[in-house]
Amino acid sequence: DASLDMKESLPSWAHDYSFTGQLRPALLSPKRTVTNKRVKLPDYASHPAGVSDSEQRDRASNSSIRVYGPEELEGECNLRYACAMGREVLDAGGKACRVGVTTDEIDRVVHEACMERDCYPSPLNYYNFPKSVCTSVNEVICHGIPDYREIQDGDIVNIDVTTYSRGGYHGDLNETFCVGNVDADGRRVVQTAFECLQSALAMVKPGTLYRDLGSTIHRVAQANKCSVVRTYCGHGIGSLFHTAPNVPHYHKNKAKGVMKEGHVFTVEPMINLGHYDDTTWGDNWTAVTRDGKRSAQFEHTVLVTKDGCEILTARENEPVMKWDPDLVQR
Repeated sequence: DASLDMKESLPSWAHDYSFTGQLRPALLSPKRTVTNKRVKLPDYASHPAGVSDSEQRDRASNSSIRVYGPEELEGECNLRYACAMGREVLDAGGKACRVGVTTDEIDRVVHEACMERDCYPSPLNYYNFPKSVCTSVNEVICHGIPDYREIQDGDIVNIDVTTYSRGGYHGDLNETFCVGNVDADGRRVVQTAFECLQSALAMVKPGTLYRDLGSTIHRVAQANKCSVVRTYCGHGIGSLFHTAPNVPHYHKNKAKGVMKEGHVFTVEPMINLGHYDDTTWGDNWTAVTRDGKRSAQFEHTVLVTKDGCEILTARENEPVMKWDPDLVQR
């Protein structure tokens, strides 16, 4: 087994890289494998480039937002089940998050929790993403790759889980955790990210324009002296990991579409302490703030109902989001 110093050394691409903040990557463990024969593999799992042919076909031909009915939502391993499993897996990953634990260890916990639930970890090999979960620390906005870096006292850590059920459906959610003694600015951006999602979900009902969520998120972020990332959006989800609709989180966006009963999509605003501009590390995945300041995010998969929405990835006994700092403190 390699020494800790070796594991925490920089990957080759990072030696001459100009980082925007304090965080540095470490080496990666080998890609984890599917050890449960009951797990259904998505079409990209074995593709050499991780391409989802079904998503590519959908993008080329689909002009409408899918409406999910009871037969797709209910029953063993269907969409509601995939989302419930995602919640259980995120809770397991969140319990592992503490000072001194590597994000690679969180990846191991998430991967094994997926295997135990007959689920495939959707990020694994998706366009060659090398791990089973995204872990985004401090100035990382999203798509952080779990590695051998140990989580430090004062870090904020986002864990983004997606599970793919044997029924062929994805459930996607994430939370940002405060590890140890997080300063006032760190706690502010985490709570603001939560409240941005909370305020957006309160708008979800038939007849709401998808583009209008961004204005509400913008107002909440601005009131807390934060900004909203513009590069990455929420998305339709279900039998495909990413599909229509596109759900931008920023003000004055031009998203198309009106919410209808049966639509299923994610809302996942990424909120920065500084400017909204982002850049991507040399690993071609890790999105970071251009000014090196911290970023936080929360995400749910939601179903539009007759008179509002159901949070399919909600915590047990929490049908409506309620801020509780103890639930994100580690």
